[in-house]
Amino acid sequence: MKIADMHCDTISVLEERSAEGKRVFLRENDLHLDLRRMRESGYLLQNFALFVDLAKDKDPWERVCGLYRRYRQELSANEDWIAPVYRFSDIARNDAAHRMSALLTVEEGGVCGGDLEKLKELYRMGVRMMTLTWNYPNELGSPHSHPDGLTERGLVFLEEMEALGMIVDVSHLSDAGFYQVWEHTGKPFVASHSNARSLCRHARNLTDDMIRKLAEKGGVIGLNFCADFLREASEKTAASGAGGVEDAARHARHIVKVGGIEVLGLGSDFDGIDTNRELPGVQSMERLWQALKRAGFSEGELDRIFSGNVLRLYEECLSG
Repeated sequence: MKIADMHCDTISVLEERSAEGKRVFLRENDLHLDLRRMRESGYLLQNFALFVDLAKDKDPWERVCGLYRRYRQELSANEDWIAPVYRFSDIARNDAAHRMSALLTVEEGGVCGGDLEKLKELYRMGVRMMTLTWNYPNELGSPHSHPDGLTERGLVFLEEMEALGMIVDVSHLSDAGFYQVWEHTGKPFVASHSNARSLCRHARNLTDDMIRKLAEKGGVIGLNFCADFLREASEKTAASGAGGVEDAARHARHIVKVGGIEVLGLGSDFDGIDTNRELPGVQSMERLWQALKRAGFSEGELDRIFSGNVLRLYEECLSG
């Protein structure tokens, strides 16, 4: 089993803990994710998001730069175990050297303030994927809780991201924004950490039509382990597992039924969500594998879900 996960918020949590005076590091910690447990669990690649909250961070650009510095420090301190990815070939090179791969992402396009030069700087820093929004409107568009879509500046950013080779991530984007991305992109795009709305009516999840359209573009949806995105609150009981591993398998089965086997990947959202009692961290990936196997997925299909589909998309988008 090789694992490629499109989203975690661990870097931001490490930085927050440090600001509180706590000594906590990526190599080994009590969070959802650390390098030691990743190695033991069979991780090939992890996307590390630089998450910025526009409502809390007075200078979003300075915040994302500070998170980037922490990311570089952690990779430098652990270069024997993990190395960055700038292009697709880096993944195989790292694997051959017995190192895991780290792909840098940004969760909140508003850190750029609508400035294309800052977007280009993020790319130079190694960012290869970005959500256009988080939970607030910004210069680029509106989030999942709003009816509006992308702004004119957002469409300009969309074009520039594709030209640079930065993958567009529609998780957190509004429905209207999703359809604009679908209409205006030529390359595959992702919903790095989202589930199926027909099974759990949360605006962060994708409708069946969105799943089909994302699949048409060759995109990938990362299965999110957040209990609130797996099972609606009104349906949660002690017996149901409250959005546990069987619900994750149910979403996986539905997404594949609607969009085909190539559309599904992993987007745990580790360290960005409350702990899922049945999927509490990277050490629980074997449990998810077995749940999906019980749901009827073959070994070959599981290989695609756990890494193959993400790698196929990265080969197409990050080969330049």
